[in-house]
Amino acid sequence: MTPPPSPEVALAQTSLLQAMIAIAPKSVRIGCRVIRDGDEAHLLPEEAHSIPARQPAMRRASGAARWIAHGLLADVGVNDFAILRAPSGTPVWPDGITGSLAHDDDMAVAAVAHVAHIASLGIDVEPAQPLPDDILALVATRADRTDTADRHLAGRILFCAKEAVYKAAYPLDREVLGYEDITVDLDAGRAVTKTGREVSLAYCVAPRVVVLAFVDAG
Repeated sequence: MTPPPSPEVALAQTSLLQAMIAIAPKSVRIGCRVIRDGDEAHLLPEEAHSIPARQPAMRRASGAARWIAHGLLADVGVNDFAILRAPSGTPVWPDGITGSLAHDDDMAVAAVAHVAHIASLGIDVEPAQPLPDDILALVATRADRTDTADRHLAGRILFCAKEAVYKAAYPLDREVLGYEDITVDLDAGRAVTKTGREVSLAYCVAPRVVVLAFVDAG
């Protein structure tokens, strides 16, 4: 059993959750959790077996993300479902459900939706800090548009967006994409992959960067 969070941690978690709910479509259930000691205990036995990472920090993060997802699935009527890790690294969701998991060193996030409303979801979380220049050079292309984003965080949001878009597009197209294969327009709230897949985007910065990418059903 993990200990309750401190008041400061609880406030950060609540603030981020409120910001995430504000950007998510009504058909998407979304959640977050500050990762803490003992969160690896939230992995169901089948999940623990399917996750190859043996580092305690990685297993804690996976446990925190799946703890969120278990609760979100219960909200849509799916209980005690083991979210296994596929060989591709993607989580395996129940029939009729799409979802996504993510974490950084301190925060885990998850989102789920019925495929009748959302064909595919991707989510990513990052610290609200400028992206190092050497990583930005790998991520950004001339076609990307980030004019409306905070200029100090635009690179980080762009990085987060491309990660989320990949997660949303891969289950549909089964295409491995590099950063250069995804064009992001934060100003318009959309992205397109080299396969022509169009993905909607929404993001928040409170107190972390979270980007939700989604493909509407139909």
